[in-house]
Amino acid sequence: MPVPHTGPVFTLAQARHLVATLRPRVDELIRLRADLAELRADLAAHGVSVLGGVAEVKALEARLHAVLEELDSHDIQVKGIAPVLLDFPGERAGQPVLWCWLEGDTDVRWYHRVECGFAGRRPV
Repeated sequence: MPVPHTGPVFTLAQARHLVATLRPRVDELIRLRADLAELRADLAAHGVSVLGGVAEVKALEARLHAVLEELDSHDIQVKGIAPVLLDFPGERAGQPVLWCWLEGDTDVRWYHRVECGFAGRRPV
């Protein structure tokens, strides 16, 4: 049974506004994720990378965590980073739901009941 959410409850409009407002940070998260994956793969396979070395791995990790902390400071639930999956606690017809945004979506167009998770996603 999921733990009840105790923070803010977002309307669909508020969730959509946050996604639009924070989109540059989400795009940065996607770039950081890709750079980090490529850098780690190069270092594991060849011991060197055009993207740098261990110091650059640590710097990318720190920047990635800073973006995640910023999203968390807005009470956005980051459910995944590959792909990026964001949930916004809300209500629909008096029932607790999570407004759901998945990387590649142009807007918040999905929701699911809290206890159903991603498998229970439905169009808004």
